[in-house]
Amino acid sequence: MAIDQHGDQTVDGVSIRSLPKISLHDHLDGALRPATIIELAEPLGLEVPESEDEALAEWFAQQSDSGSLVEYLKTFDLTTAVMQTKEGLTRVAREFVEDLADDGVIYGEVRWAPEQHLARGLTLEEAVAAVQQGIEEGEDAVDRSGRSIRVGQLVSAMRHTDRSREIAELAVSFRGRGAVGFDIAGPEDGFPPSNHRAAFDYLAEHFFPVTVHAGEAAGPDSIRSALLDGRALRLGHGVRIAEDLEVIDREGDEVQVRFGDLARWVRDREIPLELSPSSNLQTGAIAAWGTELVDHPFDLLYQLGFAVTVNVDNRTMSRTSLTRELALLVDAFGYDLDDLEAFQFNAASAAFLPVEEREELVELIADGFEA
Repeated sequence: MAIDQHGDQTVDGVSIRSLPKISLHDHLDGALRPATIIELAEPLGLEVPESEDEALAEWFAQQSDSGSLVEYLKTFDLTTAVMQTKEGLTRVAREFVEDLADDGVIYGEVRWAPEQHLARGLTLEEAVAAVQQGIEEGEDAVDRSGRSIRVGQLVSAMRHTDRSREIAELAVSFRGRGAVGFDIAGPEDGFPPSNHRAAFDYLAEHFFPVTVHAGEAAGPDSIRSALLDGRALRLGHGVRIAEDLEVIDREGDEVQVRFGDLARWVRDREIPLELSPSSNLQTGAIAAWGTELVDHPFDLLYQLGFAVTVNVDNRTMSRTSLTRELALLVDAFGYDLDDLEAFQFNAASAAFLPVEEREELVELIADGFEA
């Protein structure tokens, strides 16, 4: 079944788009409207590969469908180029929030790396403030439409540069002013979390939440470093934790699995996995299991009791939405409304919020699914 970016699907007679959702792994520079890219590029004198928004959307999808994280990341050269001014950052952040709300998201966390947005004279602090202004403008616009959404910033450092301690301090300085957590992003293989131990030590000393991209372009050793060196509370993608599982027998729907110590720790401690099905296919993160969504170890991890969550990673590059990602999983694995609700409960419990606010999200999800 073909499911387009803006389409919908019903599960047990209920529209997926109408369901309350939580978005935990969503990159700001991977979520621009193609029309916005074209408009912002012109006054900056930037060349765009396509002059029509639909054609540009298709260009992103084709460029991203490479099977390589390194090639996939090259598409961000264009998006980050139009996000170098206060006006550009604020607009992109505002539209990001509006697009989340249109997708049925009630709480989201947006990750982005301020160090990549300084080419036209902004300071790190000015960049974060510009994004926060856009988030608040978006939240206000959603409120005026009779809906409600809250979005927090995951301030990210690039793992192949040497500014992670500085970015960690920046993130902590914006605690209470929009920043809810820290992340490291960029090329994973060859740039382990252990390279950024000083930043992670600082964050731990300040009790600031951390999620780490791990288990996408690199395997279990990267996940191990994220947990030991990064003290990660969540794993960005984390899909390759399945490499630490050995399927010893499969009969019908019954699967017998031998756990490695790492996989058992992640499962038993309920460390959330920020899985992004379409992106995991595009970047080759699931190449060990196959090339189709039905090959994704998502269902195996879910059935074994891992704290799986569903995410978009990069809406523009994957031409996707959270509604679409859930619909694709329904199509691949036959999930019903209870399964989709479980994914949202996992995400709500994993949000970088005080426990009282996480409990409120759980109640909103339960009420929305029951309705």
